[in-house]
Amino acid sequence: MLDRMSRRHVLGTIGGGLLTPVLAKAATAQSSDSLGTVAAKRNFIFGAAAGPVLFTDSAYRELYLTQTKMITTDIALKIGTIAPMPGPKRFDSADRLLNFCNSHKIQMRGHCLIWNEWVPAWIKSMSTTERRAYFDAYIDEVVGHYAGRLHSWDVVNEPFWPGHRAPGGYRVGPWYDAFGTDYVRRAFERAARADPKTKLVLNEAQTERDDALGLTVRAGLLKLVKELKDAGVKLDAVGLQGHLQPQYPHDPARFQDFLHELASTGVDIYITEFDVRDDTFPDDIRTRDGQVAAVAERFLNNVLRVPQVKALITWQLADNYSFYRGIAKQKNPGTTRMPRPLPYDEQFQRKPLWFALAKAMQNDRA
Repeated sequence: MLDRMSRRHVLGTIGGGLLTPVLAKAATAQSSDSLGTVAAKRNFIFGAAAGPVLFTDSAYRELYLTQTKMITTDIALKIGTIAPMPGPKRFDSADRLLNFCNSHKIQMRGHCLIWNEWVPAWIKSMSTTERRAYFDAYIDEVVGHYAGRLHSWDVVNEPFWPGHRAPGGYRVGPWYDAFGTDYVRRAFERAARADPKTKLVLNEAQTERDDALGLTVRAGLLKLVKELKDAGVKLDAVGLQGHLQPQYPHDPARFQDFLHELASTGVDIYITEFDVRDDTFPDDIRTRDGQVAAVAERFLNNVLRVPQVKALITWQLADNYSFYRGIAKQKNPGTTRMPRPLPYDEQFQRKPLWFALAKAMQNDRA
């Protein structure tokens, strides 16, 4: 059921200059190939985020079993899931996903411990003193609950958002309000004490953009990473989300320079939430899928040559479970033009993007 897309269809999709010279090697992939296996051959990890639907859609679940070597929690470890109201923490969803991963020898990443978004109203309504105490206790309990059992934790998610106009381009919110920018260091230090073995990650969005916003985020992130490393904070990796948005400029050479500068601080780099936004591409599905694959391969051919890039994680695996679908329906409930940002379509058939990912991961690394 999973892989009826023929090489002839792929080559037809990429014909007419849409993907030249994209996919020449990937189009030779055998139907038994797994993106996880392709990546592992290059000492690299491929994975995907997974939400609750993993346990209600058996065909979709099969994709994770065949394609991934790592699963990122989508919402199961966000504070809105774990602590939607006062009282005992709700670990059920994340525990179930971790048991699934363990039973199938798939590593699991925790996303995300601290974020200035998605915080329940009851926490926002606390006094500053109460919120500070809750911050510390929450990290201790949640990280402690999973100590030694995760591949990595996104300890702080998206610390920057220049649109908030805070000094340094920081994202504001309840944790920023409680501690200022020091909430980032504090979160990493407490997480390291609660779990000294798991890899700790600083995860950020928008760095792929070569416009004023993207460059501001890059500069702020690089400065923060250097500050944390200079202070001796345990920071093992930086996650760059990789939600590619082709409507914005992207300079591959300048982005690779940024990756090398990050790597020079001693961190690994993960691409943590990869997909390709397609709303500026033509309606025609064949054309659109070809352009999505072309954008992805150009980006990954550049990024995956940096040796410190150790993982590629897509944000879900199939189009019908992409968060972009929800955005499209919210914007226009009657729309029939559904986003197609992921390697599998809604029938769980491989798309040109699958082959683009495979080819990029097969390339020799620098």
